[in-house]
Amino acid sequence: MPQRQPTHRMPTRFSVFPPVIKNLLIINALVYFAQIVAQMTGTGWMIQVLAAGALYPPGSGEALMQMAQLGGQVPTIFGRAAPEALVMPGFQPWQVLTYAFLHGGLGHLFFNMFALWMFGAQIEAAWGSRRFGIFYFSCVLGAALTQMMVMWGDPTPTLGASGGVFGILLAFGMMFPERRIMLLIPPIPIKAKWFVMGLGALELYSAATGTQAGVANFAHLGGAVFGFLLIQYWRGKLPAQPERTMRW
Repeated sequence: MPQRQPTHRMPTRFSVFPPVIKNLLIINALVYFAQIVAQMTGTGWMIQVLAAGALYPPGSGEALMQMAQLGGQVPTIFGRAAPEALVMPGFQPWQVLTYAFLHGGLGHLFFNMFALWMFGAQIEAAWGSRRFGIFYFSCVLGAALTQMMVMWGDPTPTLGASGGVFGILLAFGMMFPERRIMLLIPPIPIKAKWFVMGLGALELYSAATGTQAGVANFAHLGGAVFGFLLIQYWRGKLPAQPERTMRW
């Protein structure tokens, strides 16, 4: 009796998204919706909780207190709030991860999430969800540590998933170096390896010259560097060796 061949099923709406990517997209969208609600309604406790999730470098608490005592406006993710409406404690340990779920605008959120899905979905499919999740949050943490070192004592908050996304971009360029990417501006195809190297050079130039005001270039670079080091560790290229090396 001939065996019945398995039936190919079309993917459902969400099955095209690997689990970690899907959950990151949902959580980031929900947090941004909460930011909008908090800002529109002026709900004090929501504003306080969300603002406390941004990354304030160590030493910034003193500067924030001085600004409040002098009657100045305290910088937050909502722009600048009057000190009587919001009191920021400065750096808190949870901020090294929570800052990556906050965004400064719809465009900021869209481009980060689009890049995360576009480049990260293939990496999660190749690595598996557990390794991909470890990699992404390691890049987020690396970006936060880099930003804190550079901005030590500065009361300006940092927010956004860009540090993790830059780690994903670097991983994509290393895994699929010959894959062609179609740029939006200018609309030309370019190999992934050249795209990643060019983007890294641009970030390094912007960080060194300060030409992109309000952009956390050092955090982007930190996410990419930490991602590179983690990949090299998994490949057995560092003095510290993993139990099992990654095959490429």
